[in-house]
Amino acid sequence: MTTTVQPTTTAARLHGLLGGVLGAEPPVRIRAWDGSLAGPADAPVVVLRSPMALRRMLWRPGELGLARAYVAGELDVEGDLGAAFSHARRSFASQRARPRPSAVRAAWRAARDWRLLGAPPPAPPEEARLRGRRHTHQRDRAAISHHYDLGNDFYELLLDETMAYSCGYWSPEVSDGDGTAASRAKLDLVCRKLRLGPGDRLVDVGCGWGSLVVHAAREYGVHVTGYTISRAQAEFVGDRIARAGLAGRAAVELRDYRDIDVTGADAVASIEMGEHVGAERYPEYAAVLHRAVRPGGRLLLQQMSRGRRAAGGGAFIESYIAPDMHMRPLPETLRMVAAAGFELRHVEALREHYVRTIRFWADRLEEHWADVVALAGERTARVWRLYLAGGAAAFDEGRMGVDQVLAVRR
Repeated sequence: MTTTVQPTTTAARLHGLLGGVLGAEPPVRIRAWDGSLAGPADAPVVVLRSPMALRRMLWRPGELGLARAYVAGELDVEGDLGAAFSHARRSFASQRARPRPSAVRAAWRAARDWRLLGAPPPAPPEEARLRGRRHTHQRDRAAISHHYDLGNDFYELLLDETMAYSCGYWSPEVSDGDGTAASRAKLDLVCRKLRLGPGDRLVDVGCGWGSLVVHAAREYGVHVTGYTISRAQAEFVGDRIARAGLAGRAAVELRDYRDIDVTGADAVASIEMGEHVGAERYPEYAAVLHRAVRPGGRLLLQQMSRGRRAAGGGAFIESYIAPDMHMRPLPETLRMVAAAGFELRHVEALREHYVRTIRFWADRLEEHWADVVALAGERTARVWRLYLAGGAAAFDEGRMGVDQVLAVRR
């Protein structure tokens, strides 16, 4: 492996310090704020545009410090961001060296030389700042608003024509890059699993921008009500129902899942909402789904999962994307669904489908980059670039999963 090292440059000093702290060869090449470059020639290039990036990482080592520096534009990566994540993660996983005490002391001397010490820098304003106890009505509304109320125009740039903000179904008939076809295939899959037919009553808990509400009413003739606590989403869905001429069969309500008083529906769907209800509230959420559907009626739950040691979304996602998110191993979800009174019928893993879905969204983001920046600002655009790159890598490497769970009320 070829390494470019010029001991007098800022980049060389940074590369040496990083290697000492890691106790192993750093898996990246570093381009410093003075233009100097050091590190393995075949490694991803991390660009430090300002010493402030180091100051952020000094105060918040790990994922959150890196994310703050990236969102603020003080740190960048040349080339494919997701590929750089995967390369660095593989390299760290294969190295088990420990930092040397002398290296830690050298890092602190460098921090003093570069004037990095002092008060911690403020976090970028795009970072969520929620208050109060987790998963109260008020805090849940604030968490959902932080993510989903960026503006319907923003999500129209990012998503496909169906406005489905969930994993698509990339059947063999769906070509690469056709996110609309993948979303419609997923909606049909949901409706078929629920055995929907004309006149059936469907409840969609966490309906998003109404993709399932409109599709089920228009294509399957059902009477469907969607629920959301995002005011922007509710307004969008209401207008969408009116434009489609479905006012007699479809409706949307701005209501928390805990306040849904529907009973006796033929089917209930909840697509990627269970991640937002929290560990303690999940039995209550499952009970609401159980109460809403008639005996013998069907439940279709689509939900993301993570391993037992990483149940949350991670420091970056919980700070910038989905505050208070909680994902659990699939067996724990199945156990709680069964305990609520459902008989489990079928589970289908869609992990690989989410890789393609997220990459489609990432391509849309880059295609409409200038419009996204104009609507939401460059820092928000960078939040989403980082989120989508990291999400695609997490699903691709199997660190996250997503599953469709079909169940019947006993």
